[in-house]
Amino acid sequence: MAKEVNPPRGNRDFLPLEKQKREQVLGVIVDTYRQHGFQQIEAPVMEDLARLTSGQGGDNEKLAFRVMKRGEELERALGDNSGADNLADLGLRYDLTVPLTRFYATNRAKLPNVFKAIQTGPVFRAERPQKGRYRQFVQCDIDIIGDSSELAEVELLNASLDALAAIGLSDATIRVNHRAILSANIAALGVAESEASSAMITIDKLDKLGVDGVSSEMEGKFGASVAAAAGEWLRSIEGVLDVPAELASVFAVVGARHPGKLRFDPTLVRGMGYYTGQIFEIEHPGSGSSIGGGGRYDGMVGRWLGQDVPAVGISIGFERAVDLVGDNLLGAAEGLVLVLEDDSAEVLASALVLQGQLIEAGEPQVRLERRPKKLNLLLENLAEQGFGRFAFVGAESAAAGLAGLQVKEIS
Repeated sequence: MAKEVNPPRGNRDFLPLEKQKREQVLGVIVDTYRQHGFQQIEAPVMEDLARLTSGQGGDNEKLAFRVMKRGEELERALGDNSGADNLADLGLRYDLTVPLTRFYATNRAKLPNVFKAIQTGPVFRAERPQKGRYRQFVQCDIDIIGDSSELAEVELLNASLDALAAIGLSDATIRVNHRAILSANIAALGVAESEASSAMITIDKLDKLGVDGVSSEMEGKFGASVAAAAGEWLRSIEGVLDVPAELASVFAVVGARHPGKLRFDPTLVRGMGYYTGQIFEIEHPGSGSSIGGGGRYDGMVGRWLGQDVPAVGISIGFERAVDLVGDNLLGAAEGLVLVLEDDSAEVLASALVLQGQLIEAGEPQVRLERRPKKLNLLLENLAEQGFGRFAFVGAESAAAGLAGLQVKEIS
């Protein structure tokens, strides 16, 4: 018995209709972002390992796939006996943000003062594979670099909500917080500034642990008084809260176009340590996890330029979003199959002429197939691949042209 042949763990194959759906959803998102004035860029999937592990990527740095040195450099590294850390000099990107900051530093002179970027593509993380977590997956980001005003946040949130609505996820909402508000609330609990990041890690588990679980973990880290204060604070903010002054203008402007789509959440953390201002997380009632997020990261670009440049971005979690979309965007099967009556050169020539004419006339997909003994089996199989119509092509079909083509539905 033959062994199963599968892709590497944490990676997936996509069949034709699955790929078509993914490309269609991604295309709608990108088109929406382009309509809002963002421009597509592309950066390599590999970056210098030192840059990927420079402290800007948070816990994701631990999940970076290393790329070994090559040729003589690898031989020298092996001969040095300096350890595994010296064997790699490149890494596969684990997100699109860190490579973007390098891209901007490299190309700044050729970019506008306020740069509005779209990035889509695969990223790679050495995750432990499980449902919803893959080692290769697609991210879809928009970022604005060079604008320190709240206009940048407004544009990102508005464009993202428009993109989500365009793919049928109009029920999505975005939770919003500000790192300054979060830090002030943590300090008010009695947590020292040096331990604030540890407290954030615990607060970020609120949806999994609940108030009591967070309080218990806080007690283990910081003592009973901090735990009691944390429990009191978390219970006091349950329900709908007033929007603080730091976020009021963004809520007012975005809310005018997307009423009720933003929600202030003072417990929102976002795991990345590089966030410096507003932070966002996208949620949808059909998903048990967030389907995107982002925030302001004003300190990252300066690591490469030697001067700070304001930056803010947001990402739609494409894999979760595309699962929520279902098949709504695909519509009816539109492909057309031209079934060749025989294998003669005349019939093939007729089919090629008709195929070209149909494509020029706007047919989205035209496929050629020889007529098998069991035509029904062929048509049933092709119907599953997105082909909803067929027509026979004989030697006389070229002379008859498109007008003589008898197109039938695949029932």
